[in-house]
Amino acid sequence: MERLEECPLCGNAQFESYLKINDHFLSHEEFQLQKCSSCDLVFTNPRPTQAEIAPYYKSLDYISHSNKTKSLSSLLYKLVRSYTLGKKYRLIKSQLHQTSQVHHLDYGSGTGHFIDYTSNKGWISKGYEPDQNALSHNNKSIQKLILHNFESIQHNTYDVITLFHVLEHVHDLNSVLELLIKQLKPKGILLLALPNHKSYDAQHYKQHWAGYDVPRHLYHFDRKSVNQLAKQHGLKIDKIEPMVFDAFYVSMLSEKYVGNSMTLVRGMLNGFKSNSKANNSGEYSSLIYILRK
Repeated sequence: MERLEECPLCGNAQFESYLKINDHFLSHEEFQLQKCSSCDLVFTNPRPTQAEIAPYYKSLDYISHSNKTKSLSSLLYKLVRSYTLGKKYRLIKSQLHQTSQVHHLDYGSGTGHFIDYTSNKGWISKGYEPDQNALSHNNKSIQKLILHNFESIQHNTYDVITLFHVLEHVHDLNSVLELLIKQLKPKGILLLALPNHKSYDAQHYKQHWAGYDVPRHLYHFDRKSVNQLAKQHGLKIDKIEPMVFDAFYVSMLSEKYVGNSMTLVRGMLNGFKSNSKANNSGEYSSLIYILRK
């Protein structure tokens, strides 16, 4: 384990205890969340080092990297995924200045569904995935789209770089962002999809909220901390969009972590409630941030 003495985003050395959470998903170890007094970033501290983190992903139930799980929540996740692929594509397309020869990188591409979808739409899409277990689930057509040496990519290469629920997993937060931004073309788009700990479902489930997902999630963002991230790296937030389906999926998992029965029904009801409250507050369970270089 490593203990951070400075905020991993802004470098401030003053932070306070925020919440203690168990790893409900796998190890059942307890982890401490701390909150930066300057930028409001909430982060897991202490946390596994980059060399220690891999065992915390070792499960067939880790859905973002698995096509084989048969649980109800997994099946619902995959059903929603087939719909949201198109929605994500249309959102990005609406923000691009050009419609042809779109060069796209999906950083943390997992099992490769999004790059498979966008390449079939005519984009020149590539994926980068450091997890060998995730890569083993890629079919042959997707394997051809995978980059194996991310650092060697030329600067000003991509029109859009996407990170769907990835940035919260990255140990070297600022250095990875700096490298990604260098690889964006001028006026290029950096898309970040992130859990939002200010959402109703996060406030409702507290230490049982599945969106915390410690220790795999090293950071826990809200609008203020993402605004700090954008400002710090010379980016402008052009648009913020909700991910409405996340409230249902996260609430169902959270109900399981609480130990309640009827997790599907309870999770669906709280998902509806979270989205209903977010219609006024804007604080959805997960948010997509469109940042421009």
